[in-house]
Amino acid sequence: MTIKLVTFGCRLNTYESEIMRREAEAAGLDNAILVNTCAVTGEAVRQARQQIRRARRDNPDARIIVTGCAAQTEAETFSAMEEVDLVIGNTEKLQRESYARVADFGIDENEKVIVNDIMSVRETAGHLIDGLEGRARAFVQVQNGCDHRCTFCIIPFGRGNSRSVPMGEVVGQIRRLVENGYREIVLTGVDITSYGADLPGEPKLGTLVEKILKLVPDLERLRLSSIDSIEADDALMRTIAEEDRLMPHFHLSLQSGDNMILKRMKRRHSREDTIRFCQDVRRHRPDVVFGADIIAGFPTETDEMFENSLAIVEDCGLTHLHVFPFSPRKGTPAARMPQLERALVKERAGRLREAGEAALMRHLASEVGLTRRILVEREGLGRTEQFTETEIASGEPGTIVTARITGHSHRHLLAETA
Repeated sequence: MTIKLVTFGCRLNTYESEIMRREAEAAGLDNAILVNTCAVTGEAVRQARQQIRRARRDNPDARIIVTGCAAQTEAETFSAMEEVDLVIGNTEKLQRESYARVADFGIDENEKVIVNDIMSVRETAGHLIDGLEGRARAFVQVQNGCDHRCTFCIIPFGRGNSRSVPMGEVVGQIRRLVENGYREIVLTGVDITSYGADLPGEPKLGTLVEKILKLVPDLERLRLSSIDSIEADDALMRTIAEEDRLMPHFHLSLQSGDNMILKRMKRRHSREDTIRFCQDVRRHRPDVVFGADIIAGFPTETDEMFENSLAIVEDCGLTHLHVFPFSPRKGTPAARMPQLERALVKERAGRLREAGEAALMRHLASEVGLTRRILVEREGLGRTEQFTETEIASGEPGTIVTARITGHSHRHLLAETA
């Protein structure tokens, strides 16, 4: 073993793990395990701790370095673990000197934690990578951090305030990836619809998307990661309507379908805003599919409020749900609100997941008989333009094949080429 990566959480973490690998290798670090953590829920932190203990049992001589959002917000939690050699912050994990220090001088027990004040970071670099190991699509970071303070969320304290990568750097990175054979690019960040507010002229995400599609004509597919629909600008809506290379799948940072809960979450959209956005997009792109993050059992959520969240699955025509049982995060306002019984939170999460499964079944059934262009991710499996997993026997990983949907397996579509 030289360097092994263990990554939790979002697509941005996946992207950053590849940068970590490159910088650690360039620094001469070896026999090390880098654990890139997530802080979204208490369960994510628990899983990271469990994985760290397992890594130590399996690799007693390796150096274990822990980083990511949970390491940034709970450095003392990980530094107290005897299995952990070093804890570094979200800024330090992308810097070669962090790993060079370990490679050259080892780890000083008195400097087990190297975590800066993330709120002092004002810029995000456009790290250039040639791609991601074992992936047919590539992620490109366009933004980091978040200026909003949702009452349930610890992430701004792990990522800092919103910073954008200049458009020229983003376009250059995508051009390089396309030249290296990537057919699909995913724009990623913590809050990508806030893109550009800190750049000269304050360009919006829609402007960036327009520039990418214009300046990289050989890019076949462009996809957006999770978006905040209330921040969708006119240029983005225009591009959704006019540009087929922008994939018809949008994952919404929804969180709840009830207006009072949204207000208590300190979200900036209403239930009606989300429904209107989905209707507007579907009018321009009838083949669009929506995913969404929804939190079950937020503090003070009544039965009626929960029913509104349950109903919005159908009201918006959602297909791919990420359901999170509410998890109080220390230091957030929601952790101090009146909590629901854990059994009730779990029961509501289960009902939301059932609604999501039913919505997915309807979507899978509606695809049968249609022709889709499928990006093959690995042998036998790919995704349609709508990001729906599809079993397909033909096509090399990284290629796009045109195929007819012949059925589904209750989890995946089944497709055959002509």
